[in-house]
Amino acid sequence: MLYLKTSAYSQNNGEDYRIDLLFFHRSLRCLVAVELKIGKFKPEYVSKMDFYLEGLDRQIRKPDENPSVGLLLCASKNDEVVEYALSRTLSPMMVAQYQLQLPDKDILRKKLKELSSIPKIDEKHDITDTK
Repeated sequence: MLYLKTSAYSQNNGEDYRIDLLFFHRSLRCLVAVELKIGKFKPEYVSKMDFYLEGLDRQIRKPDENPSVGLLLCASKNDEVVEYALSRTLSPMMVAQYQLQLPDKDILRKKLKELSSIPKIDEKHDITDTK
């Protein structure tokens, strides 16, 4: 992913709106808007991100690029509230919870082992064995 800028502006009717971080994902060929929230997830964050993504797609995205995607990083989230909030949006978006400290090494090792055992999908979308 290529970092583009902090506080990207999207102008609409002469007003400025700020996106916390803006990246370009080279493999997906799309802009990635990231909003950082210091509190818990709130459903209204989804409509704000929808607004940002629409602005990016109309004003910044190039014709050969895919639609912009959004990432909301929150200090905490309730999965059921997130599911309800995202259920009717058409924008590609996800909500994730961040941590201020790394988890214990044993937990990281266990997660890495779990992830390495998941079958991978090759370019033809066939599932391939990772072993």
